[in-house]
Amino acid sequence: MQGAKKRKSISYDKYGYLFVAPFFITFLIFQLYPIFFTFRTSLTDAAGWSKVLENSIIGFDNFQKLFAFGTDVSRFFWQSMGNTVIIWIFNFIPQIGMALILASWFTDTHLKLRFQGAFKVLIFVPNIITAATIAMLFFSLFNFPIAPVNTLLQQFGLVSSPIEFFRSVAASRGLISFVQWWMWYGNTMIIMIAGMLGINPVLFEAAMVDGCTSRQVFWKITLPLIKPILLYNLVTSLVGGLTMFDIPHLMTQGNPNYTTNTVARFIYQQGFETPNNFNMASAASVVLFIIIVICSLILAMLMRDRDAVPKKRRAGK
Repeated sequence: MQGAKKRKSISYDKYGYLFVAPFFITFLIFQLYPIFFTFRTSLTDAAGWSKVLENSIIGFDNFQKLFAFGTDVSRFFWQSMGNTVIIWIFNFIPQIGMALILASWFTDTHLKLRFQGAFKVLIFVPNIITAATIAMLFFSLFNFPIAPVNTLLQQFGLVSSPIEFFRSVAASRGLISFVQWWMWYGNTMIIMIAGMLGINPVLFEAAMVDGCTSRQVFWKITLPLIKPILLYNLVTSLVGGLTMFDIPHLMTQGNPNYTTNTVARFIYQQGFETPNNFNMASAASVVLFIIIVICSLILAMLMRDRDAVPKKRRAGK
C-alpha cells in the first residue's frame, strides 16, 4: 500500500565500531605510543631518571655508539646479539622438527594413535606454565653442588664429583635452549595440526590411490600446503627468540661471562640498572626492531608460494 508507512532500516554499523574500539584504544595507549616514544628516546640524551621527560635531541649519536666497534657498549650489544641467535637456533630447529613429526603422526589416518587427546594435553602443558616457574625449576634441578641431577649422576657412577652446569658455556646455553624448546614445541605442534587438518582429504585419498607412501605424501602434499603455517611459526619464533628475556635472566643472569646475555637483557641492563641509560636502551630496541622486520621480510620472500604468482605472458603469445 502506498499509504503504508515505510519501515525504517536499522543500521548496526555503529555497534561494530563500539565493539572494536577497546582494542584500538588499548593498542594506541600501550603499544603504538610506547613504540614512538622509544624511537624518540633513542635520538635523545635521556641518561638517568631526571632526563626521561626533559631531554634534548642529539641525533644518531646513540646508534653510532652501538656500531662503533671497540667500545664496551658496542661489544656487549653484539655479543648479546650473537648469544641470542645461537640460543634461538638451537631451540628452534628441534622445536619445528619435533612439531612437524608429532603433527604428522597425530593427523595420519593410517597410524590411528590411541589416547591422542591425552598426549596433546601433556605436550602442551609446559606452554601454559609461567616462565618464572620453569626457570626456577630447572635452576633447582641443575644447581651446584647439591641438586637432583648431580645426585643422580653420582649415584649411577657417571661422575665422581658434582658438575657446575651454570659455569659451563655449553651447558648453560644448552639448558636455556632446551627449556625454550620444551616450553614451545607443544604450541607449535598444535598450530601445525590445525594447518594439516585444513588440507582437503581428497588430496590424500588420491595420493593413496596412486600408491604414494606416507613420506611422499608428507613431502609432496602436506609440507607445500602448510607453507603459510610454517611462515607464521618462523616469524613468531623469530620475534620470540630475539626478544628472549625471562629464562636467561632467571636461570643464569647472563653468565658465565655474559655468554648467555640476550639482547633483551642487554636492553634491561642499560635502562634499569645504574646509570639508567634509557637512550642507549631505546637505541638497542630500535636496532632489534629493524633486524626483526628485515628478517621477517626475508622469511616471507623465501616462503612465498611462487606457483601462485602468475607469470607475465610474453608479447605475441
